[in-house]
Amino acid sequence: MDHKDNQSPQVRILLEFFEVAITSVVFLKGVYPSGAFERRRYMNLVVQRARHPELRDYIHSSVWGLLPFIEKDLVERVAVIFFNADNNPVERFIFKLVVNQSYSSKVEEADLEFSLRSFLIKLSVSEPLTNVLSHDCRWEITAYFRSLPDKSTSKDAGLWIPTDTKQWHQPPLITPIKSMSSEPLSLQLYLEHPSLN
Repeated sequence: MDHKDNQSPQVRILLEFFEVAITSVVFLKGVYPSGAFERRRYMNLVVQRARHPELRDYIHSSVWGLLPFIEKDLVERVAVIFFNADNNPVERFIFKLVVNQSYSSKVEEADLEFSLRSFLIKLSVSEPLTNVLSHDCRWEITAYFRSLPDKSTSKDAGLWIPTDTKQWHQPPLITPIKSMSSEPLSLQLYLEHPSLN
């Protein structure tokens, strides 16, 4: 992976985790045949990795494109959204995060990896919480920002475009999957479905 050397270890670990977690979500939902993935080890767990270079690159470039915005604490949530044939969202996996960049104590990478590893374990057994998708569904990765980056001061602001994703008409049904709160990272993973009303 083409990682920058100047980012903090916790941001690097978080982005690597997002790349694996998003691939795991896509595998879990069965959007592609299981042969489109291969088994790999990450954080001493067996995880799935996309075999197709374009799928792998989409996930990789989307996640690592968030780097400057996570470093500036602009990213509030990262979502994997699944849509039906009418382009309506039917399911969202939401990663809500807070990264404290000013945290001065040294963070042990092993401790952070151990905490994030538990998310991958919970994610791998969360299929019963999800809905079955139609064969003509699609999906995308969406980042929700606390505030929009200023295009005049950030060369990376133009990398992301505003989404035209439809929002829920009613408050969604939320199913918590896993959360952690510690310095310098707090992370929640939950599932959103449209309300039954």
